[in-house]
Amino acid sequence: MTETVASLLATDNFYLILLGATIAGLVRGFAGFGTAMVFLPIASQVVPPFWALTIMVVMDVIGPLPTVPRALRDGHPRDVLRLSAGLLVGLPIGVGLLSLMAPEVFRYAVSLIALMLLAALIAGLRYRGTLTRPLIYGTGAIGGVLGGSSGLAGPPVIMLYMASTHPAKVIRANLMLFLICADIAMLAIFALTGFITLTPVLLGLITAVPYLLANVVGAAIFKPEYEKPYRIAAYAIIAGSAITGLPLWDA
Repeated sequence: MTETVASLLATDNFYLILLGATIAGLVRGFAGFGTAMVFLPIASQVVPPFWALTIMVVMDVIGPLPTVPRALRDGHPRDVLRLSAGLLVGLPIGVGLLSLMAPEVFRYAVSLIALMLLAALIAGLRYRGTLTRPLIYGTGAIGGVLGGSSGLAGPPVIMLYMASTHPAKVIRANLMLFLICADIAMLAIFALTGFITLTPVLLGLITAVPYLLANVVGAAIFKPEYEKPYRIAAYAIIAGSAITGLPLWDA
């Protein structure tokens, strides 16, 4: 195991993972989301699907911790709990699907889901109805299926909250708290189903350092009054990561 970690650390591939973690941390820090959409298309070029997901959830549990107190003040924790309850229902289904998925299919799924979400956000596609409790629970469950199968638990929740009348700081805070809950739940599911191994956990702890620092920087430069340019930058980074992560470039 230690030889596997050492060999990966000694290759250029690990620097690609570190770069992905740093960029993802910056995006997550100021946008409140985007880690999976930035990191997974990059990491899945280097390591198998379950490794990529494990590295991401380990670093993503640690990285945003300095921003949690602010998120708890700005957000609506009760809604986050409802989303998380739904997540727990859908997550095992998603993990089961992932266990049947080839690595190449996983990479296509991650990149295409990220690009579809990005296109929907840019086009202004939104849910315009009332955010009822059943809708919040159901959205969390859909996020669980997507999170377990592709690591992208955020897209349904992002689409839901972007449609709401909540101010930007509330949306950002709720997304950040929900994604932390999703990461913890995914780690637990991986452990219970036997898909988690020590090597990607150690790699996740290592990548958590630049990711955490980038989160702090991203959160520090977030200003609600300048939300639009930040969002444009996040969209551009997500698009670039998703496109370069498509397996068709391997040839």
